[in-house]
Amino acid sequence: MLPAGDHPHTRTALAAHQAGALRWLGGGAIAVVLGVLLGVAAVALAGSGRRVPLLGIVVVVLVLLGAAGVVAGAGALLRTYRWRRALAGTPWRRGRLRIAGPAVIAFEPEGFDELDPDQEPVRLQLLSTAVWRTRTVQGLNGAEVWAAPVGGPQWVLTADGLPTLFGARMVRR
Repeated sequence: MLPAGDHPHTRTALAAHQAGALRWLGGGAIAVVLGVLLGVAAVALAGSGRRVPLLGIVVVVLVLLGAAGVVAGAGALLRTYRWRRALAGTPWRRGRLRIAGPAVIAFEPEGFDELDPDQEPVRLQLLSTAVWRTRTVQGLNGAEVWAAPVGGPQWVLTADGLPTLFGARMVRR
């Protein structure tokens, strides 16, 4: 069976995820550098006796938001790397996605029998809290999806026609 990482849809989605991570990382780094340069300029202006209102606040905001962007980008880049490595060795599992409760989804693999008391669906919670991601996954209720474990309690899922991957972690009842 073909590993999930070799599927063209997966490669495209991982490349898009990596590009987004690099944008966050680069944008954050640029904001930090700009904040530092603006801080140096503010100190030079203050040394010459000129004061620019709110410049200090702008410097602090740029540096803090830039640092947050760097952290978010580095985290997303690490997640992309982990997902790519894990998906290279595991195949996609087809199944149905069900909404199992507030913020909880259930993945029912092919062959799942809901009447069999020994079988339970894989209960998952999305890693992202972005509204558009949550709504997209909720719209997949009852749809056929692909899912794969990517290490520990984490899973990745997607569906035909979706340009992205969704990270989720297993939850207990």
